[in-house]
Amino acid sequence: MTFEKPRLMIAALRGGSGKTVVSLGLAAAWRLYKGLRVVPFKKGPDYIDAAWLSAAARHACYNLDPFLMKPDEMLCSFLRRANKGDGAVIEGNRGLYDGVDVQGSYSTAELSKLLRTPVIIVLDATKVTRTAAALVLGCQHLDPEVGIAGVILNQVAGRRHERVLRGAIERYCRIPVLGVVPKESTNFFPERHLGLVPPQEAGDISGAVEFAAGRMKECIDLDALWDIASTAEPLGWPTRMADLQAGAGMRGPVSIGVIRDSAFQFYYPENIEALEERGAAIVEVNSLADRPLPDVDALYIGGGFPETHLERLSLNETFRKSLKDRIEIGLPVYAECGGLMYLCRGILQGGNSFPMTGVFPFDVVLGSRPQGHGYTVMECVRGNPFLGVGQSCKGHEFHYSRIIGPARDFPFVFRLEKGHGIVAGWDGMCYKNVLASYSHIHAVGHDCWAEGLVRAALCFRQAKAHGSIDNEWTHEVCRESVVS
Repeated sequence: MTFEKPRLMIAALRGGSGKTVVSLGLAAAWRLYKGLRVVPFKKGPDYIDAAWLSAAARHACYNLDPFLMKPDEMLCSFLRRANKGDGAVIEGNRGLYDGVDVQGSYSTAELSKLLRTPVIIVLDATKVTRTAAALVLGCQHLDPEVGIAGVILNQVAGRRHERVLRGAIERYCRIPVLGVVPKESTNFFPERHLGLVPPQEAGDISGAVEFAAGRMKECIDLDALWDIASTAEPLGWPTRMADLQAGAGMRGPVSIGVIRDSAFQFYYPENIEALEERGAAIVEVNSLADRPLPDVDALYIGGGFPETHLERLSLNETFRKSLKDRIEIGLPVYAECGGLMYLCRGILQGGNSFPMTGVFPFDVVLGSRPQGHGYTVMECVRGNPFLGVGQSCKGHEFHYSRIIGPARDFPFVFRLEKGHGIVAGWDGMCYKNVLASYSHIHAVGHDCWAEGLVRAALCFRQAKAHGSIDNEWTHEVCRESVVS
């Protein structure tokens, strides 16, 4: 049995070249003008570009990360999800060959080879003409096994500029220029930090997507790109795929709340699906609404931008108090990055202090530079409700905030071999059935994460049924149930 559906990798020579706008515009254009059901993917640890791709394709965008996932895990995830559409668009990250070392390990190029996917290079043509051909030619010769099939020129200044660029690339590189996107006077996709503003904060999401789709229809050859996508070599279905799918199993039924609003929005869809596959019913929760936390068996608080919602979060005492009260009686809570910030005593910004839930007796300070940025490699060294002592995890962090108060001798849960964490080399704070850290974990590479959260939820549900959530029994039993 083989997988033979069309697929295309959108890459670039560096970050900021326009591949996200081209990728989401292409996905939207194929959907709107060709009636195709496109499944989008994003290479690397990314929530914001993936959210825009989801909006464009009207389909969840999934992540493929060679650092966080083993090749067979990544391949299985891709095949499972891409098989539900007519084709797939995969947006790369950084430059085509950029990785963690001089060999380009974990690069977009290596992913394209694993998935046997044709590559289209988006080339920012600002202040360059014939040299663009040299850049593309270098990419072709660096690794001939990477299937570079065409170029889309971005930020082209006019017809003369286009004529020289197109002529040089097609003459020396022997591949077609499949689109020419002119410089834009209007920016429908404003940026923050190192990427786009999340669509939840962008206002006119449909307008931005329709603009990008219309621009791609005008500027690139949609039919030629689909023809190239259709040349992708067949992929065999891994023999381990059935084992991975069967490995999920059912533990529930349990209800797991997920705080999903404009303050907390960073969730991999694969993480949510992993919880559901293990019997969890997902209950969406709004931390900005003036109502108590609903009755759930566990809570998942992802990352986001709580710093842009400080006043609303701090004024919502009803929700904050209900969450704190539920934690005191043993509610399992798993929190990442923004979720960690929300569980602290307060967030300091511009000389003002905004109270948060106060689960951890520390304050958060917002900085002007990243305090932690990149992949993390962690070893679990202390007991907690979700992961066994001795387990190793890979994750990623990107935060401008830092926690003030805990010292290196604080009983952190994770020792970091790579990354920064809460203090240099340490991450993860635990209180009762709460575990919070700056690191984000992806479920495709960590089966134990979803299993641990559902197991803790089931434990708490059983405690509620036995009327024993008003004492220490709940969190002690949850911790004892974690298998190292």
